[in-house]
Amino acid sequence: MKILTSTFNTKHNTAPFSQIKLDDYKPAFIESIAQAKAEIDAIISNAEAPTFENTIVALDFSGEKLDRLSSIFFNLNSAETCDEMQKIAQEVSPLLTEFSNDIALNEDLFKRVKTVYDQKDTLTLTTEQATLLDKKFKGFSRNGALLNDEDKLKLREIDTELAKLKLTYGENVLAETNNYQLHITNEADLKGLPDGAKEMAHSLAKSKNLEGWVFTLDFPSYLPFVTYVENRELRKEMAIAAGKKSFQNNEFDNQENVKRIVELRHKRANLLGYKSHSDFVLEERMAQNPEKVLSFLNDLLEKAKPAAQKEFAQLTAFAKELDGIEQLEKWDGAYYSEKLKQKLFNLDDELLKPYFKLENVLNGAFKVAEKLYGIRFKEVFDIDKYHQDVQTFEVLDENDNLVAIFYADFFPRKGKRNGAWMTSYKPQYIKDGINERPHVSIVCNFTPPTETKPSLLTFNEVTTLFHEFGHALHGLLANTTYPSLSGTSVYWDFVELPSQIMENWCYEPEALALFAKHYETGEIIPQHYVEKIKESASFLEGMATLRQLSFGILDMAYHAKSQTIADVKAFEKQAMEIASLYPDVAENCMSTSFSHIFQGSYSSGYYSYKWAEVLDADAFAYFQEKGIFNKEVATKFKNNVLSKGGTELPMELYKKFRGQEPKVEALLKRAGLI
Repeated sequence: MKILTSTFNTKHNTAPFSQIKLDDYKPAFIESIAQAKAEIDAIISNAEAPTFENTIVALDFSGEKLDRLSSIFFNLNSAETCDEMQKIAQEVSPLLTEFSNDIALNEDLFKRVKTVYDQKDTLTLTTEQATLLDKKFKGFSRNGALLNDEDKLKLREIDTELAKLKLTYGENVLAETNNYQLHITNEADLKGLPDGAKEMAHSLAKSKNLEGWVFTLDFPSYLPFVTYVENRELRKEMAIAAGKKSFQNNEFDNQENVKRIVELRHKRANLLGYKSHSDFVLEERMAQNPEKVLSFLNDLLEKAKPAAQKEFAQLTAFAKELDGIEQLEKWDGAYYSEKLKQKLFNLDDELLKPYFKLENVLNGAFKVAEKLYGIRFKEVFDIDKYHQDVQTFEVLDENDNLVAIFYADFFPRKGKRNGAWMTSYKPQYIKDGINERPHVSIVCNFTPPTETKPSLLTFNEVTTLFHEFGHALHGLLANTTYPSLSGTSVYWDFVELPSQIMENWCYEPEALALFAKHYETGEIIPQHYVEKIKESASFLEGMATLRQLSFGILDMAYHAKSQTIADVKAFEKQAMEIASLYPDVAENCMSTSFSHIFQGSYSSGYYSYKWAEVLDADAFAYFQEKGIFNKEVATKFKNNVLSKGGTELPMELYKKFRGQEPKVEALLKRAGLI
């Protein structure tokens, strides 16, 4: 246990992963919570009058050990979990919820915070300090500090139940993902599937002592299957299996969890004086309220829908002409889109993959960051890691000073959840005159190397890596005083700007020349491929936009008004109808595995992907205007966006960088919708 509660005796104070035993966690949480409580008690019992320093700053730096422990434990629970770890998560989550409620509902602590807040007009505070004060006060008022005792108790009960429900929801989705496999013994059934995907499936079968090929719902296995396999019935089986995760009336079913989570979120919002969960969430977003979000989604829907319907008609006609398909179904989408893309652009992922060896792409991301922000990444082998696949890097500035520690974890495995994300093991902050540097990680699920081939990425995976790397830069380049305002601690609809803007470099010849080299010959990707990549970037963009909007609309349907949901499937179908193109699949329900909004933190926030696309299209237009590696623009972006975290309102930071508010036209133009 002591390993987790004492100062780490490691290089750069990095997490001592290999020394941690599962049995260490729960006692460490109990001890760290007790220590954090003592720190809070010290603030409350301070005989001096409340000041910004002895109350607000002291509160922001309290619970440092607990925060560090929580980040290690919950990050590993996503990237390297097991049944025992999930059991510990179920045991410690209520303890953490209770502790955060103890703080949020502590009247004596709130009195001190409120005393400082009430004096704010007479205090001489920097913008960052004023933001911190506002955030601390709202942290209490938005979490029940103004409630009576009876309602405070109700709030605690709701929060405890929600914490457990969200964990259970995620565990069910992971279990359903792990429980499915498609075992194929007849090679003819795999006609159309690229060799790399086939080889991976064969390796997987071998690891399970099976003949033939095994496919799972992990993205690197699932996506090539539904994109390339000619056998329509097998594509259908695979697509339906993916779409019915936790919607099978079995022990891992999430329908009741969805209903209960939605119900409790509304109750919680009402208790705190808000009309709905969305009203509560959006108060702390750039978008401000549900009406503005719905107006934004509907406005984009109106502009994208005609293009999407036209594209869908084109795809339907193409499928009919090619294979006599009368009705395009969901399991046909990726397959015929890829075929049509090949026909129109003579470009497919298999043609491009040899130019996107994982190591080269990662180095490309590093080089882009170096050219823009003057930092370099040096791989090191003396920093502890939680799995042999993880790579560790020191990030250095132009004078060889340490900027950050960077972890990269790229391949799927049992115990690692699907998808891609960035996270942090230690935040950046300034304390006692020392600028503590952050430890940042990106986690993805790319096709692993095989016996004959290195890990070769699809172009979509290339943009995914750059996207997560953009989030990482937001963490790595953080330069704020207070931990709670550092790095990605920004409004949720601003957090995707640094990640989404990075994807733009993947389409630029000047950037591609840095890393898109054939893994066997070293030849730089041919110019005509680059032109086709750019041309095809807006291919079926109307349909892709409609799909994203449908997710945002579903999210708002659940959270923007109080309601009783009798039937999750029927509710979902009705909500998404306005943005649907494909016929409904009776066996499938997205809500039961829509982890972003039911397990993650995107409830009432899914719109932010599109919102951030407007920001990133407008911001990148500025780079294009001045040059994609223009130092002056890059420095403005670094100093006003990447390093500033949540120290100011996002729109103010954006205007300092851009000189104006973002314009939606930049996105519509890039997407070929105008």
